[in-house]
Formats: sequence, structure tokens, C-alpha cells
Amino acid sequence: MTTLITLVRKLAGSLGRLIVRPAAAHCDTADGPAVLDGRRALDLGNVNIALKWVRAEDETEVRAAFERAGRVRAAGGEAASLADQWFLENLVRIHRAGEGAGYDGIKPSGTVMPPQVRAADEALDQGTIEPLRGLIEAPRWAELEKRFNHALALKNFDADDLVAARGYMDAYVSFFKYAEGHDHGHDHASHAHGHAAGGCGHH
Repeated sequence: MTTLITLVRKLAGSLGRLIVRPAAAHCDTADGPAVLDGRRALDLGNVNIALKWVRAEDETEVRAAFERAGRVRAAGGEAASLADQWFLENLVRIHRAGEGAGYDGIKPSGTVMPPQVRAADEALDQGTIEPLRGLIEAPRWAELEKRFNHALALKNFDADDLVAARGYMDAYVSFFKYAEGHDHGHDHASHAHGHAAGGCGHH
């Protein structure tokens, strides 16, 4: 047990040295969607739940981290907790690297997010765009609604269908970026594979 805990602590320490630069993102908070999916993947033993957050070319690295964490967490106790955290840190780091963004660790639960981000999350959870009403300028509403409907239509994908999962992520990013005002274009095609280039869309 001591050896396992020491190993995970060393891995966590080495991860800390990979920090590039400060960055703010919804997906790097403890209660954000990437971390929640990572926890679900660990609890259910299905890495595919987390893989939609990384590019296809980064799958191998995430799968290896998942398998290694699974072996360590089987010991239970502190080892399991440390293994989970190590995997989540790697998942978010790799996701952020795929965006071309820096990584400064997973931010704590309750980290304050812009109201548009909270409302966009609520909209997708509830299946209605209404939580965003009043937060987006009227001239931008039609495009926002178009992107919301596109994301919502792709939301109920099979977790093991990574093509469909990443298709949803592209739509998800496009919707969030527009909700935040960072993307004023109207060409959805320009956002293909946006989860790799724009991540959660919350910078």
C-alpha cells in the first residue's frame, strides 16, 4: 500500500511540473463537465466516457493513464483517492493541451463562472434555451438558438460511439463560445473539431 501511495504521489508531482501558464476554463474546475465525466468513467470503469474531451490522437495517453489509475485505485483508501485525482489532472491537462491552452491545475468546486456559462449549462441540462434569455444581445439570439438546437439534437449519444461523442463536443463548444461572445461568426463548418481548438469554449 505504501509503495502504491508513494508512486501516485510521485506521478502527481511530475504532473505539476507540466504546468504551462495560467488559464481559466469551465472544464478545469472540480465541478465542471470534464472532471465530472472523468469521475463517471472511473466509477463505471469505462474510459470512453472521458475520451470525448480529448483529440483522437491523444486517446492512447488517456487510456494508459486510465488503466494505470485503475490498477492503483483497486487498493482502495488513500491510494484510490490519489489515483483518481491523478487521472483527472491528466485528463484535463491533455484536454487543455489539445486546445493549445495552458494548465494550472483543477480549480476547486464553486469557482465563479460567468453567468452566460452557468446559463448555457442549465440550458443544455433542461433542454430549453430560456436560462440564457436576457443575457445575450437580441441581434445574436437567432444564431445562439441555432447552435443550441444543434447541440441539443446531438446530446443523447452512445458513450462508446466516440465519433458521435466528438460530434456533440464540436456543437457544444460552438454553442458555448457564441454564448460567451467569443465567436461572432456564423459558419458552423469553421468549428469542426472545435473541442480540440476551442475546448470547453470557456477561456
